[in-house]
Amino acid sequence: MTNKAQIINGQIVVPDFPIIPFIEGDGIGKDITAPTQKVIDAAVAKAYGSSRKITWKEVLAGDKALKATGTHLPNETIEIFKEYLIGIKGPLSTPVGEGIRSLNVALRQTLDLFVCLRPIRWFKGVPSPIRYPSLVDMHIFRENTEDIYAGIEYMTGAEDTKKFKDFLINEMGVSKIRFPESTSFGIKPISKEGSERLIRAAFEYAIKSELPSVTLVHKGNIMKFTEGAFKNWGYDLAENEYGNETFTWRQFEKIKSEKGLLDAEKVLNDAKKTGKVIIKDVITDAFLQESLLRPFDHSVIATMNLNGDYISDQLAAMVGGIGISPGANINYKNGYAIFEATHGTAPNIAGTGNANPSSLLLSGVMMLEYMGWDEAAEHVYDAMEHTFSKRRVTSDLFAHMEAATLLTTSEFADEIIKNMH
Repeated sequence: MTNKAQIINGQIVVPDFPIIPFIEGDGIGKDITAPTQKVIDAAVAKAYGSSRKITWKEVLAGDKALKATGTHLPNETIEIFKEYLIGIKGPLSTPVGEGIRSLNVALRQTLDLFVCLRPIRWFKGVPSPIRYPSLVDMHIFRENTEDIYAGIEYMTGAEDTKKFKDFLINEMGVSKIRFPESTSFGIKPISKEGSERLIRAAFEYAIKSELPSVTLVHKGNIMKFTEGAFKNWGYDLAENEYGNETFTWRQFEKIKSEKGLLDAEKVLNDAKKTGKVIIKDVITDAFLQESLLRPFDHSVIATMNLNGDYISDQLAAMVGGIGISPGANINYKNGYAIFEATHGTAPNIAGTGNANPSSLLLSGVMMLEYMGWDEAAEHVYDAMEHTFSKRRVTSDLFAHMEAATLLTTSEFADEIIKNMH
């Protein structure tokens, strides 16, 4: 019997005793990784007894890898993730003076982890800056490999920049560069293929999870051929491939123009009654406002890389902060998936016992769900809800909670295990 996850007929299949590679991470990575594994192991044992168990296999990246191998991201680490498909990682610092712009981006690009999935939900008892955080229940699908994160930039004064500028002006006839002698340039690649596979994953997720809508978030009113195209490709995909499962705002507008508002609203309401997923779009700046004022209007979010960065941090703040926000980087075609803490390395509190392991722990819960181990995942969700509601928390949440009890990182993990009922 293999101890490796496999893709069989397009589905992830996980053995009962899998090996899961993990990167400890830099800074507080060492503080939060072991407690996270302890909670996940306890949840698996609670759910399945001795019939299932994870074996954790450490692989190196970041500062630990540099000391051991002389490089921040050894090839062996990449190969092990490829071999076992599923992995988890703590936070990694960005190398200074090395070719890799970001280790996180490098992992996503190398393994083609084109979906960054960020579920945003509120736990009862967690402080929030909004009045009704319980109304926030969104699932962000952020494209992970394109946009400005592709790293195509030209710094003013460089020889390549002059060539690029001359090409734009002399060959392409561009006349809108206001200060050409001091301008740096960045290229924003958005492809149809990259957009469609991200949006398709969001549609499949919404349909499978019986969620009401997918919102395409874009700035297509300004960037018409990149973000505007993303929106149009999303609508085309919904109407051409998912016509039986979806109804789009574009279809609504067409019916309204041909038959009137009442007919359009009737078709929309009928689509909702039959369980069709409503596909809509919102301009990015409007969405940031709507998500605060009417969060219940949005369920699954499909967007590009930069927008997704902004959106995921704002939504996380609405339910208590990035310290309790999980994340996953997934390629649904080949099965590669790395689950990660979404916050930074916080070196100033490393080793103090003040770190909150919730982001990594909830990412581990996402991993359990991806593996199909939903019963174990539910044990952790339930126990964390109990722990937060009892106001027994780490220092970041303690500072904003009245009548709370301060716990160290390891004590918080033990409290969650204690609350597994």
